[in-house]
Amino acid sequence: MTGSSRTTADLQPRQRKILFRSWHRGMREMDLILGQFADVNIDTLSDDELDQYEALMEALDRDLLKWVTGEAAVPAEFDTPIFHRVVASRQRMKF
Repeated sequence: MTGSSRTTADLQPRQRKILFRSWHRGMREMDLILGQFADVNIDTLSDDELDQYEALMEALDRDLLKWVTGEAAVPAEFDTPIFHRVVASRQRMKF
């Protein structure tokens, strides 16, 4: 997969920005994890969930990858319902 296969025509500007950022992280593994999560969920996330997701995307890729894969403990500020949804969706992904 080289990037989003989802159309952005039905998305608000904030959702479009988040979707783009999800696919352009800098570390390919995180592009795939966050990009695929955003493709599936971006149009159904509430404003509060979007806030949590944007905060999560502020974390460094190397740290986020360790948290998602369980190699390191998740700091309390990132241990949110959205983080757990990202982890759950990662387990269903095909790479």
